[in-house]
Amino acid sequence: VQLQASGGGLVQAGGSLRLACAVSGVNFNDYFMGWFRQYPEKVREFVAQIQWSNSENTGYEDSAMGRFTISRDSAKNTLYLQMNNLGPRDTALYFCAARRAGQQFNSWGQGTLVTVSS
Repeated sequence: VQLQASGGGLVQAGGSLRLACAVSGVNFNDYFMGWFRQYPEKVREFVAQIQWSNSENTGYEDSAMGRFTISRDSAKNTLYLQMNNLGPRDTALYFCAARRAGQQFNSWGQGTLVTVSS
């Protein structure tokens, strides 16, 4: 499994960013894809996930609900995270991840840094 995240950057509070993750080496029919974030000196935490074969099957962490949207483009083998109404508490290193159905997330891309200025 290979995951390549991109799209991080500096944005003002209230702004938006779209993260992307290029995906390869997976059986898309059997995988869930997700986004996690990590604050300095903290453990990685779940943000959102999507079932690749059924894009309507999604889940979000409470603070992401209503502000973030996870999606995927099957033609491009790319996972996205649209983040709106960003706040300073969204500043973190964001990772894309993959797991087989019924398993824990165990494949990770490199992080992409999101910085939200107040």
